[in-house]
Amino acid sequence: MTRTWLKRIGSNNGSSASGGRYRNRNNHLVELRQVTKTYTSAAGSFSALQEVELRVDRGEFVAVVGRSGSGKSTLLNMISGIDGPTSGEVLVGDAAVHTLNEGQLAVWRGRNLGIIFQFFQLLPTLTAVENVVLPMDFAGLYTPRQRLVRAMHLLEQVGMAEQAAKLPLALSGGQQQRVAIARALANDPPLLLADEPTGNLDSATAESVFRLFEAQVAQGKTMLMVTHDQDLARLATRTVRLADGRIAADIHNGHASRISPCPIPKPASAQEVPHA
Repeated sequence: MTRTWLKRIGSNNGSSASGGRYRNRNNHLVELRQVTKTYTSAAGSFSALQEVELRVDRGEFVAVVGRSGSGKSTLLNMISGIDGPTSGEVLVGDAAVHTLNEGQLAVWRGRNLGIIFQFFQLLPTLTAVENVVLPMDFAGLYTPRQRLVRAMHLLEQVGMAEQAAKLPLALSGGQQQRVAIARALANDPPLLLADEPTGNLDSATAESVFRLFEAQVAQGKTMLMVTHDQDLARLATRTVRLADGRIAADIHNGHASRISPCPIPKPASAQEVPHA
């Protein structure tokens, strides 16, 4: 899945598309339109998502909660293009994600998404700093020297600069997750997706990781985090609750959310080393 990450629209309301891109008139960074995902097996069909409508703007910190099997991880998979919808549209920035082929998705993810997994997904034969350099290398961003400088800067931001030369197995779970966060930030993506990022951490470490996410949102990133931790979910600026593949509640600061449009950031130039 980590290597997959590294490596159909006509005219409709609010957009037009061609070749995997669309004119974003509403300025939502993420927009799901009537997204349904149905899986078929020998036991029959199962709808993981049913006609989901979701809009997220730049700078939001959205916690996605719900019971196991409610569709939380499937929702992130739709947004990241790891899986495609059975029907409906998935729009992120100016990309019609559901129309992209595997090659296009690999390039798009590398430039626009940072993905943080529950089990860290660090490559065990690479040091911490090499793991952070890897996305920049795959995306062809920066010179080799700039990649190393940026990787060390990001490790410093997450409190891991002194551990840069260590292999993942020499690090604790919390330390590995911090390296994974630095890796997710390597290409300066506007959107961060986290699937149960604190699920394997103790409560104190989980809170410190959450604070790192908050700091990124404060710097202009947009964050969607799937979590079972209700205490952490309440600290996000918005909570989307799924039940049986549908959005059962959408709460912003304790009230039903009304989201104001925000401008979408442009990808950083490959010739510069952007600030994290």
